[in-house]
Amino acid sequence: MLKSPFFFPSIIADSRLSDSMSYLPRSIKNHRSTHEAKTTHDLGLLLLSISFQLFLGLFFGHLYDMRIFMATGYLVATGQNPYIALDLSTLFNNPAFQGITSIGYPPPWALLLGFIYRVVYATTHNFLLYNLAIKVPIIAANICLAYLVARILNKIGIESASSHKAWIFILFNPILFYFASAWGQIDSLVALFSLLALTFLNDGKLIGSAILLSLAISFKPIAFPILPVALIFLWVRSHRQAISYFGMSLLCLFLFCVAPFYIFGWDPSPILLNWNAHFIIVGGMSILTFFELLFDSYKLPDWWWLLGMLWIPALGIGIYLLKSGIHGYIDLLKKSLGLILIFFLTRTWLSEPNIILILPLVLILCSAGELDPRILTAIWVVPLIFTLFNGSLPQLLFPSLPILMNKILMLPSGYRTLGLIARSIMAIPWQIVGWKTVVACYKGRDQSSKK
Repeated sequence: MLKSPFFFPSIIADSRLSDSMSYLPRSIKNHRSTHEAKTTHDLGLLLLSISFQLFLGLFFGHLYDMRIFMATGYLVATGQNPYIALDLSTLFNNPAFQGITSIGYPPPWALLLGFIYRVVYATTHNFLLYNLAIKVPIIAANICLAYLVARILNKIGIESASSHKAWIFILFNPILFYFASAWGQIDSLVALFSLLALTFLNDGKLIGSAILLSLAISFKPIAFPILPVALIFLWVRSHRQAISYFGMSLLCLFLFCVAPFYIFGWDPSPILLNWNAHFIIVGGMSILTFFELLFDSYKLPDWWWLLGMLWIPALGIGIYLLKSGIHGYIDLLKKSLGLILIFFLTRTWLSEPNIILILPLVLILCSAGELDPRILTAIWVVPLIFTLFNGSLPQLLFPSLPILMNKILMLPSGYRTLGLIARSIMAIPWQIVGWKTVVACYKGRDQSSKK
């Protein structure tokens, strides 16, 4: 049975127990002393990670996303439709809330934001505390991911030293600090639910797996490529189980994504009218980010919108290549990673925080010897470098230093051109690393790495 990276004995020593310790062999006493030192060290690392993430969560937040999240919390808490944007500059005493767009995610995150608004901002009217409160579930997901990855590695027989390193890697990874704790994006929640869903699926807990996977997709649809992988995994074992899993997933998706519109009386027309919004734009780490440089627009011109649908046949090919079945938990993780990456690599828009979804999968597979460790480094270093050129860094000053943020964002337009050029260049190594990882995920398991 797995023990967490720090473990407290359940026995509280009294004076008699302390006296009896003097009769133990020196080697046992030294082992106990070493264990206690390691426990204290790990607890210190955990508290350091949490403290730093709370600091980032309090003072930083992305200009675009945090405004929308804060506004959404107010709209949900006051019974209004969060998918219709309003001018809330007076409410928050901040002109930045004038002319913002509405949230683009399904209802679960919006509902959670409404709860956070009622508990925190409606009672304190403190802008920074509200900013932090929105990050608390995200920071909690980061911590849970660290423990889940360590547990999985121990469960599949990886030595405790490696699982402990993976635990530390998640606790102090820069992209989790940047994109989750500081930026405020919710991909950590999606990654946690997705990895739990895959683990439950392998353990035969199909109802729990279907609920968790549906919840991950409902928070951010980027997790949906995992669903066909799960169905193929079950299909080779039991057609009935696969059909039941699919039905349960559809039911949960209806409850999470559709039912709230009826329950709360929200008008879905803004979503229905803009259903293809994510497929007619280019940018982020997509290979087509150079279109913005050429056409001075992030929208695909004329018939180029067809490129926004490239991910559909790409996923179809990826699913077809799974026809031989999925064999075991490691293979389940590999094929999930492969299909998610196919989706990411063929989209015309890919936000850097989306990489958090695949980070724990790559970490586990590298630790298990299934992927080249250099892939793990590239997976998080390339997006981190990329984000230095997209203007997101100064936008993180929105909650605490908005005046300084505005001054930095008003730099000469030439900087924007250089940034677009740099982003177009950085998209190339990302494509190379991504497709190399896809190929590795679809290959048979390395015989040398079999246990």
